[in-house]
Amino acid sequence: MSADIDNVQPMQFYRPDYHIKTPDMRSPEYVQMSTAAAITLGLIPGKMHRTACTHCLNLLVTYPEGCRANCAYCGLARHREEARDYADRNFIRVDWPTVRFSDVIARVQAGADRGQFQRMCISMITHPNSDADTIILLQQWMAALPQIPVSILSNPTTMEKADLIELRRLGAEIFTVALDAATPTLFERTRGKSVDSPHRWEKYWQAIEWASEVFGPERFGVHLIGGLGETEQEILSICQRIKTMGGHNHMFAFYPEQGSLMEDWPAVPHDQWRRIQLARFIIDYAGGTIQNMIFNTFGQVIDFGLPTARLAEIIHSGKPFQTSGCPGSDDTEISACNRPYGDSSPSDILSFPFTLNALDVEFVKNQMINKPL
Repeated sequence: MSADIDNVQPMQFYRPDYHIKTPDMRSPEYVQMSTAAAITLGLIPGKMHRTACTHCLNLLVTYPEGCRANCAYCGLARHREEARDYADRNFIRVDWPTVRFSDVIARVQAGADRGQFQRMCISMITHPNSDADTIILLQQWMAALPQIPVSILSNPTTMEKADLIELRRLGAEIFTVALDAATPTLFERTRGKSVDSPHRWEKYWQAIEWASEVFGPERFGVHLIGGLGETEQEILSICQRIKTMGGHNHMFAFYPEQGSLMEDWPAVPHDQWRRIQLARFIIDYAGGTIQNMIFNTFGQVIDFGLPTARLAEIIHSGKPFQTSGCPGSDDTEISACNRPYGDSSPSDILSFPFTLNALDVEFVKNQMINKPL
């Protein structure tokens, strides 16, 4: 279905400062949308540093009761519910305004994204209605825009294997799990009983194993956050495990979200983050393995396990330092989900949402030469 974009009625766009009552805004009628997606659709004014758009329409199910989990690093955590209206909370550094899902579909059908969206992602939260509403959103999207593939960022805590099978049957292409923490201890400390949150390491890994079976190779992955307290070797061990299973690793740099339990935790050091990015790319796309890498006694990478010339070629491409996520249609090594400035500011870019130029690569290389401990 197509339409003349100039004839489309203005979208009903809701922001907290409009004083719309949040109890009326719940999925599946409403969803939250990343700021980058809203700018790409022309719904709000604004420009993104050195990029005109995001290639992934990132959506989030939403309820006035909020997320029932209490992850220590998350802007949507339950403990924040008395401090701010749920619909006004930021998530991975940026605001997520609330819109009608039918209006989103109509705008994309009309070409408001100027053909930029290569993927749509439904992000779930921990809520009793999240599973069923994700199904409804997927069905409505596939009926209207089947040419744009859909990823599911899941909530394993409330899901069973049958849910994955149904999502796959209805047309979801990729299934991801936000594992985030790289070790059972860190997971428990930041997402489990220690913070009065319902998530369990074993349940998340069960969902990853289901995804590898139901969705198959190259169609599942995990989110990992660098800088929660893990060593480089620990997080890269997870990357290797996922790669061996047939999946991909989507990396985020830890950002101390204001109002979260970890708001005073330091951001991930630049040299640590760059080594993680590079090693993850080598594992996922360059044929390397963690078994060929060398780590010091602090778990830091000191040898990436590749010939010098090959390593220099990979660094020079800049690809390891771009945002990692579900792929688009152009290059399997480059993410459609470029999440502009989701984990850093434009003045100190950690995940580049655009192709790096020569100066950018030199900037990254200078950050990497900080000596390991």
